[in-house]
Amino acid sequence: MVTEPPSRAQVLVASNRGPVSYSVRDDGTLTAKRGGGGLVSGLSAIGPDADAVWVCAALGDGDREAVRRTGGRLDPADTGGQRVRMLGIAPEVYGDAYNGVANSTLWFVHHLLYQTPLEPSFGPEFRAQWASYETYNRAFAEALADEAAEGAAVLVQDYHLALVPGMLRALRPDLRIGHFSHTPWAPADYYRLLPDDIGRQLLRGILGADRAAFLTRRWADAFTACCTELLGGTGNTRIGVHGLGTDADFLRERAHRPDVDERIVTLREQIGRPGGAADGSGDLRKTIVRVDRTELSKNIVRGLLSYRQLLVDHPEWRDRVVHVAFAYPSRQDLAVYRDYTAEVGRVADAVNAEFGTESWTPVVLHVRDDFARSLAAYRLADVALVNPIRDGMNLVAKEIPVVSERGCALVLSREAGAFEEMGEDAVAVNPYDISATARALHEALSMPLDERAERSKRLAASATALPPQQWFLDQLTALRAI
Repeated sequence: MVTEPPSRAQVLVASNRGPVSYSVRDDGTLTAKRGGGGLVSGLSAIGPDADAVWVCAALGDGDREAVRRTGGRLDPADTGGQRVRMLGIAPEVYGDAYNGVANSTLWFVHHLLYQTPLEPSFGPEFRAQWASYETYNRAFAEALADEAAEGAAVLVQDYHLALVPGMLRALRPDLRIGHFSHTPWAPADYYRLLPDDIGRQLLRGILGADRAAFLTRRWADAFTACCTELLGGTGNTRIGVHGLGTDADFLRERAHRPDVDERIVTLREQIGRPGGAADGSGDLRKTIVRVDRTELSKNIVRGLLSYRQLLVDHPEWRDRVVHVAFAYPSRQDLAVYRDYTAEVGRVADAVNAEFGTESWTPVVLHVRDDFARSLAAYRLADVALVNPIRDGMNLVAKEIPVVSERGCALVLSREAGAFEEMGEDAVAVNPYDISATARALHEALSMPLDERAERSKRLAASATALPPQQWFLDQLTALRAI
């Protein structure tokens, strides 16, 4: 049944993924699953009675069926009371825009992932994908224009929707428009890998906003530098920085529910005790914990190789430490991601084959996503390894110190956005330097407990300085003040 159009909204959020997804049962009924994350938490800060709407795309067959049945205005019973407008963009257009441009081009540019002797190559196929990216962005701009009240505030999210602010400005000059980039921003020289006209079009798209915001000053400065070099400046668009933090109360409460306690028991068995003591005598082996998607930028393979180097350089750690590595498959519809996921498993197996014993498995690798198990690992962590090649922020670096029971040492890549806030109390690493990362792991494992606890306390304070609700409200307040 198609829902009647409600009144126009005063606050609008636009993102590729919305707060709910649908699947179709065998009997044809729809099942809704609500999601989480910073945006869901943030939007709740304005209250259930606020005149707000979330515009998102239908991501799969279930979502598209929900759009067909409702006209795209979803049942509030499925969305936790949130007004949601879901767009039924043609699957081939969505695929080109999302996989061809957003994830295989813009993501690679901003995370510096290209092997430049071979890629990128921008020919007719890419131009066809770019046309789909324009169509996809235009669908969002038109929906926002349709949903927004006079003078409404619109917060557009991320690299998927970089053209929306400019398109929306042309349709509705009365609106206050913000754009937020959750990724890093490429330095100007690397950004210019993009075709000149497309590089400029993307910048002009974001500059259609009254305010363009980023997770760190570094990414904001890189955007400004690109605008200066390619366009001569940022025009009238204001630049802001909002470093997204974690929700400490939620994390600590969620980390002590029964399902997490159950998984701690299993993890303790997998970690074990030096010498394989089966009588419960002695302390658990120390743990180096990482939790990531198998995203190319997360640098999981070099992390595993660094752990191997630790065991080579410091044989005293053999049988005394376990690397608990959660590598949850990501973007498996792209061949390069499937290959990378397979390589993670191959390297983990190789480390275990080289060093493992009957009673000690050096790497405990899990590839099935399980939030409760991740929280259990957080609680047990002695060392957190967060070594991305490049990351807009990295919330894992912020979550583990909040949840770790005895405090943990954080080994952190200087290329993570979180380093701007947490670098002083972390053990910093160059993500490409395996030998130096191995030394950092040794330093972190050897850190006195009192120092580790003090550092962890300061890291947790930094991590929770701007929780999702405040992060969202700060952006909204800054936009309305223009």
